[in-house]
Amino acid sequence: MRTLIVTEFISLDGVIDSPGGGDHPRAGWTFKEVPFVPEAYELKGAEQEEAEAMLIGRVSYEEFAPIWPSMTEEFARYNAMPKYVVSTTLGDDALTPDWPNCHLLRSIDDVAELKAGEGGPIIVQGSGTLARSLAAAGLVDRYHLLVFPVLLGAGKRLFGDEPGPRTKLELVDRAAYANGVVKAVYDVG
Repeated sequence: MRTLIVTEFISLDGVIDSPGGGDHPRAGWTFKEVPFVPEAYELKGAEQEEAEAMLIGRVSYEEFAPIWPSMTEEFARYNAMPKYVVSTTLGDDALTPDWPNCHLLRSIDDVAELKAGEGGPIIVQGSGTLARSLAAAGLVDRYHLLVFPVLLGAGKRLFGDEPGPRTKLELVDRAAYANGVVKAVYDVG
């Protein structure tokens, strides 16, 4: 069985909406509002080395696919690894040939089947709606959170407003950085 890891940039008040750009009124809050400290992002490099596949939702796919393939240095491993897009609305021909090795999954059951197979860790990038669905289905094994010292007040949240399943988390790694960002890595218990 493979390990499924949800990784997020998250504000102190739980918002994951538009950390690098997008529709949120404060889009880009990770770099516009918090000074860059390279060591705060070492987790992202480690994830890229550790993961053997990436899982994303339709919205994240539509945001990443036009940009990430051209980022050959920053995202070389992500670009090369299998990428699974979970969507009920994308057509079979909607995946761009410019971002190779993308595959379409139609349901959480398809994700469960992928997770039950052979291979290394699967990293879930962005995709808050997908992450919430995976958590509700009991498929998340670990959370990698970079918590930014900002309060956004509104926006898409990693953990929605609806009551979810009771989940015990065990803190397995943490660090605090000079810019106020805190790394928190939790195993789902």
